[in-house]
Amino acid sequence: MTSLLAMLGLLPMALSHAIGSEVQRPLAVVIIGGLVSATILTLFVLPALYLMVHAGPERTES
Repeated sequence: MTSLLAMLGLLPMALSHAIGSEVQRPLAVVIIGGLVSATILTLFVLPALYLMVHAGPERTES
């Protein structure tokens, strides 16, 4: 929810065509892209990697 709110808050800055937006727009796009990729990695890739590591062959404890 925090990432979604940050993305929504940066959306007007990313879509702006006002004076000074030539500096702000690329920054907003990069931040939004980073938030999207970090959210996807955290929600989907990290749990999948965890399952692949811990669902491997049975380990015997000594």
